[in-house]
Amino acid sequence: MLRLLQGDVGSGKTVVALLAAAAIAEAGRQSALMAPTEILARQHLKTIAPLAEAAGMRVAILTGRERGRERADVLERLAAGDLDLLVGTHALFQEEVAFRDLALAVVDEQHRFGVHQRLALAQKGEAVDVLVLTATPIPRTLVLTYFGDMDISELREKPAGRLPIDTRAVPLGRLDEVVAAIGRAFERGERVYWVCPLIEESENSDLAAAEDRFRMLLERFGAGVDLVHGRLKGSEKDAAMESSRPAQRACWSRPPSSRSASTCRRRPSW
Repeated sequence: MLRLLQGDVGSGKTVVALLAAAAIAEAGRQSALMAPTEILARQHLKTIAPLAEAAGMRVAILTGRERGRERADVLERLAAGDLDLLVGTHALFQEEVAFRDLALAVVDEQHRFGVHQRLALAQKGEAVDVLVLTATPIPRTLVLTYFGDMDISELREKPAGRLPIDTRAVPLGRLDEVVAAIGRAFERGERVYWVCPLIEESENSDLAAAEDRFRMLLERFGAGVDLVHGRLKGSEKDAAMESSRPAQRACWSRPPSSRSASTCRRRPSW
């Protein structure tokens, strides 16, 4: 199988991937789910873990943060066949990662991986089925589906109870209105994510930088504004993402090709 599963954010792609992995586990073989960032991999694990536990599936995670004895234990269980599903990042296709019998490779946000990276994961087993998940297929992927090299499935509906998504494009000249809307969201105890394509200001680009936006929001709203980007330590990312304070806010940095603005699930009050 080489299949693209396309569906909007929140449509249930991760659960579909878990169901596919469950079928593989029933056959006595193994699956892998590869995400482009550690944060996304851990979000997948948070969704999957309770469902997998209820189904009797053995799941673990492997990213750059797992080191020493913890990493060795995961690799030993994987090679021995004591894991049904391994969730992780680029760490999954490293040479020392050996599956006992890999049958299914799930790749999330495949446009964030190179062709050789995806193949490296699939080559860790024999006749491995590949399931690609995306909300935003890139042109090359659409060409593959057009010529029949990749099959396609769509999730056109969302699970019951999902809030409507309202996506808007606002010119930079109305930045003050956006900040004011964020302030109103804070007053309602809601959480806001501001996603920027750069971490810091660059002489080669005029794109928004997370550090600049963070300083602006910190000056405007004070304590409770936080910053997350790829250069931070894992513990620092966790501290920002896992805070339970209702008014916790975070300013993210993510490449321009990442998920679209539709990841906002609350209707903004512009």
